[in-house]
Amino acid sequence: KVPGTNKAGPALDNFGQLARINYMDSTTDSLIKHREIVFCSLHPDPAQAHNAMLLFSDLNGIVHQELLGEHRLRVSYDIRHVTLQALEEALVEVGFHLDNSLMSKLKRALYYYTEEVHRENIGCLQGKSNCTRDIFVNRYGRLQHGCRDERPSHWRKYL
Repeated sequence: KVPGTNKAGPALDNFGQLARINYMDSTTDSLIKHREIVFCSLHPDPAQAHNAMLLFSDLNGIVHQELLGEHRLRVSYDIRHVTLQALEEALVEVGFHLDNSLMSKLKRALYYYTEEVHRENIGCLQGKSNCTRDIFVNRYGRLQHGCRDERPSHWRKYL
């Protein structure tokens, strides 16, 4: 305390400011989840993790992706935009096969529950996200097909 005033000294003021900054960083960090998606090793496609990484590359809410092996992908995502359950359901819809060992199922169930509770506590809207739709749109955009005529419409109809 500074003599003759009711204020704390400059060192304590800085400490309070640092505590506020650290608190804000920790709340932001708690919204970013780091999960590992494990794929079935018996699937005919040996590069499932790499292909899943390509599908997630332009997805809203994905912060970082890292291949940990042929069958493992680490994904960091913002829980306000997407959840592990939405990501894995989208992968299964597209045709990927996830690891279904007992430990993987237990981890998955625990992550689904804790993320659902966390989203409810921070006030995220209930309902299904557009994760599946975004994955299909990204995949369609990368495929080679005949719908990519660069000419203006009046030139396409000329002949």
